[in-house]
Amino acid sequence: MVSQLQSCLSQARELANHGSANEAFIQLRDRISATDAETATLLDLLWTEVLAARRSATFWQEICDVEKQLSDRIAANHLQLRQNYLRLMQEQ
Repeated sequence: MVSQLQSCLSQARELANHGSANEAFIQLRDRISATDAETATLLDLLWTEVLAARRSATFWQEICDVEKQLSDRIAANHLQLRQNYLRLMQEQ
């Protein structure tokens, strides 16, 4: 069961795999609930939080990537403006 849970967690790292990870988790949870319903309920709560945390982490990573691209573009534009200014000053 531990290896099956580890597999579910590994699959859940990628947003695209959440569907298959959730199916694998449901199978694991069903096996556990046959012997211990309370543990299965706890696992459900934790699993929901894991998926939410993964989605949140993916969202913030995408935000960071966009900010970096914007920052790189601003720096490149600033450099171009500075070069244009220096050329203009040399021409005068």
